[in-house]
Amino acid sequence: MKIAILAAMDKEMALLEKLIENPRAVEAEGVKCLEGRIGPHEVVLARCGIGKVNAALGTLRVIRAHSPQLVINSGVAGGAGGLGIGRLLVAGRVAYHDVWCGPGTEPGAADGFDLFLRPSERVLQTARQHLADANPDFGLIATGDSFISRREEIERIHSIFPDAVAVDMESAAIAQTCVAEGVEFAIIRVVSDTPGEGENISQYKDFWSKAPETTFHALTTILNHL
Repeated sequence: MKIAILAAMDKEMALLEKLIENPRAVEAEGVKCLEGRIGPHEVVLARCGIGKVNAALGTLRVIRAHSPQLVINSGVAGGAGGLGIGRLLVAGRVAYHDVWCGPGTEPGAADGFDLFLRPSERVLQTARQHLADANPDFGLIATGDSFISRREEIERIHSIFPDAVAVDMESAAIAQTCVAEGVEFAIIRVVSDTPGEGENISQYKDFWSKAPETTFHALTTILNHL
């Protein structure tokens, strides 16, 4: 299977590059990528950029240049529902926490799309069967165009999605693009900080001094069993 793996930041890219066998640098419509293999699959690794528009554009360019059958977004997220730093999250659903298209529409739903964008069921099943040792959570990630750092921001998000367990800036945009292009997607994130609890920004900075091996294990395990 051909699989695209997307990361938002250079830090995430640098960590993921270590997983690719025989990497080759290529470019997809201005997006720098690495092609190679992880386990039995042909993969292309690309940095899509931070934020919803960057994520959507990067995803679209990679899909159109490389025609993957599956897009996996790997990276970090802020904990929003009791998940501590280092916890593994495989998104069961994603939605926007900062979208409302006006009267008669549901807060969180992009125009023309379902409120909840649902990842590949075969990836979810694979994760449930083969990641038991990592004890992952399968919850709702809420996406918006701001780095969330304050308790009141989490409270606002929970007023829309009480069951949101994490927040980020890319997942729903990547998901929406994949749905529009008819490509399966999956979101695998590790909690890097807990907004509203202590020094959230310090937590986020400190997280990067500890290589998040959890995401490596999760990604390679899922790919080896797909």
